Amino acid sequence: MADCEVIGAVLTADPISEDDAIAAVEGAEAGAVVSFRGVVRNHDGGRPVECLSYTAHPTAPQAMLEVVATLLDEHSEENGHPVRIWAAHRIGTLQIGDVALVCAVSAAHRRQAFTICSELVDRIKAGVPIWKEQVFNDGSVEWVGADEPVAGRTRRLQAETGQRPALHLPAG
Repeated sequence: MADCEVIGAVLTADPISEDDAIAAVEGAEAGAVVSFRGVVRNHDGGRPVECLSYTAHPTAPQAMLEVVATLLDEHSEENGHPVRIWAAHRIGTLQIGDVALVCAVSAAHRRQAFTICSELVDRIKAGVPIWKEQVFNDGSVEWVGADEPVAGRTRRLQAETGQRPALHLPAG
């Protein structure tokens, strides 16, 4: 098995840095470092957004780690080259332009790094129980993802990836 490593998989109320993520995954064996930075935009569905807030279920940190570890495991044998992954998602209130999600992947080759980074973003959104409350300029509020049970996120992730995450959720 290649030397693969989860460098970071965290939820934090503190600002996150794409530069720090890239620096964490870089290495002499990496021919490609790919990153993604999700930023709070000023609109959604044609409506102006004032700010938003992310709320995480208590199981979200473990779910984040498992999403990253599962993806790493799936790609660990490709080309026999090292892969490193770093991902962080903000929680709490964020303003327009704030960074909400940062992912960085290093691999020997660009195609592998791009593929893993893209899958990583999709799987975090599908499998980590984080809900977004959007506050619009007119004062109205919309919750995104709050109508989906926590277990529904893991089922959706399983349907998309064909793998069942090891996340154990409380009954209820």
